[in-house]
Amino acid sequence: MIIKLPDGSEKNYNEPKTVRQITEDISEGLARVALGALVNGEAKGMYDEVKEDSEFKVLKFEDKEGKKIFWHTSSHVMAYAIQKLYPQTKFAIGPAIDNGFYYDLDLEHTLTQEDFDRIKEEMKNIIKEGYKVEHIYMPREEAIEFFKSKGQDYKLELINELEDKEISIYKIGDFYDLCKGPHLENIKPIKAVELLSIAGAYWRGDEKNKMLQRIYAISFPKKKDLDEYLTRLEEAEKRDHRKLGKELDLFSMHEEGPGFPFFHPRGMIVRNTLLNWWRGVLEENGYGEIMTPIILNESLWHRSGHWDHYKENMYFTKIDDEDYAVKPMNCPGSTLVYSSNKHSYKELPIRLSEFGQVHRHELSGALHGLFRVRTFTQDDAHVYCLPSQIEEEVFKMIDLADYLYSTFGFKYTIELSTRPDDYMGDLETWNFAEKSLEDALKKKDLPYTINEGDGAFYGPKIDFHLEDAIGRTWQCGTIQLDFQMPENFDLSYVNEEGEKARPAMLHRALLGSVERFMGILIEHFAGKFPLWLSPVQVEIIPVSEKYIEYSEKLEEKLHKEGIRVHLDDRAEKVGYKIRQAQLKKINYMLVVGEKEIESGKLSVRKRNGEEVQDVDVNTFINDLKEEINNRTISD
Repeated sequence: MIIKLPDGSEKNYNEPKTVRQITEDISEGLARVALGALVNGEAKGMYDEVKEDSEFKVLKFEDKEGKKIFWHTSSHVMAYAIQKLYPQTKFAIGPAIDNGFYYDLDLEHTLTQEDFDRIKEEMKNIIKEGYKVEHIYMPREEAIEFFKSKGQDYKLELINELEDKEISIYKIGDFYDLCKGPHLENIKPIKAVELLSIAGAYWRGDEKNKMLQRIYAISFPKKKDLDEYLTRLEEAEKRDHRKLGKELDLFSMHEEGPGFPFFHPRGMIVRNTLLNWWRGVLEENGYGEIMTPIILNESLWHRSGHWDHYKENMYFTKIDDEDYAVKPMNCPGSTLVYSSNKHSYKELPIRLSEFGQVHRHELSGALHGLFRVRTFTQDDAHVYCLPSQIEEEVFKMIDLADYLYSTFGFKYTIELSTRPDDYMGDLETWNFAEKSLEDALKKKDLPYTINEGDGAFYGPKIDFHLEDAIGRTWQCGTIQLDFQMPENFDLSYVNEEGEKARPAMLHRALLGSVERFMGILIEHFAGKFPLWLSPVQVEIIPVSEKYIEYSEKLEEKLHKEGIRVHLDDRAEKVGYKIRQAQLKKINYMLVVGEKEIESGKLSVRKRNGEEVQDVDVNTFINDLKEEINNRTISD
């Protein structure tokens, strides 16, 4: 058995070995901090056996998969504590997520913060016991009887859906849980735990099922890591785009349209400024803009594959007694635009952009400000090209993404998402598509990770994950390679031999959802937009009523120069007006009094509190224009 390590070295064994044995063979020190390993891309626990030739990477807490092992085990510890405190609890599921873990519970008692403290204390007591995490396999019928005797209805429902003859169960102390793992060997490494929040969650996400209580929590191997996380969480709460959206008068949400955002005038300034700039960038890069209808007939969605693979997320209506659907994606409309004319190979690539509004049905419990909505606008684009042009077009899209994200100061990582279980087309085409995208990333010499099974149903994709100012990551842009829709819509071009041939189709959205990107920007900048994006760039604050006339002339001058300016002529104290402007995150404040009128100079106050006296008006305007044109990022 050959074990290949990340550095290219190999270990050879004549018999199966556990992950721990292999890790100890690599390094005793490494084994002390290891939580598991990636074996041929699959996470394994330290006790799991490796029986065949494998690529082997040791997992620590710093690794994404290592955190998942740590947090998944922690969810079992939390469930055990809840079982001790509330023996009548029925347990649903308790997975690790990107930031910690949760457990869904069926419990008559409504949990409160006081209960959180008790659960946390009980978790500490359990961890002190240092239980081993035992992996047990029960015969199917025995497992059914076991969970039936404990009244665990949700576990029984899950077992009944499994075809396994033996059921995988993990045991910590007296707590048994239906689970495939992997887990820690024992619970000793869990040194710091915090229960974060509670929410309602329908069993299996179905509104027809019972509402359960979902406890969100997080854990770390060191207390200082938890303290740092909680500090970041406090900062994230201050940056919450829903809170800032209201304070800055950018957008609102209403019960009359749950999941449908309402943009206010100031929010529209940010949105339109962003999109107008991006439109210009796309035009410079050879894109022609199109617009396609929001509602199209049902037969189109059968042809595109959405009916078979995406119907649950769609809205439907009738027109003239015929069935229509509200579009969840823009791509089918784009294919109709392409097919409305004949094309020669000489015309390709054809790049069509569309700022298309789409509607997708999201469960009410999943809605979250601008991040999870039921209608949004995508900066979509579809590029129709020769197979030989795929690589070059992907290069150009990656360069566009880099330009976009660097404009806002985002770092980013890249994932290659491969064929999902529910896919359209044949394996040979999928393999070619995946290889095409992977080859492009390799030739670009870009680091990336593989996200197995997370591609779109019609093709693999390159996903961009942005890192914001406080270290959080956001899945944002995507580049997708599709050979299915050109086939389904019989798209063609005339090749060099004068024969019909099938183009390749690249889908590309780099802002992704405009709404979501705006939410990310609000939180990334904590509402302090760069000058070029700010709804109000300059606030003029007259000291008293007698300076309003001069302030109005100054307002007119700035406005004519293209500066977004607002005059606060209310009969309020200067200090109050300045505080209000600071709360609105306005970049510059001009305080106008006797001194400013006599000198003809400006007193400029920046939103970070810095003050500059005796500034020439024209110099100030030119500096503003330079900051706007350079899209400078400043406090």
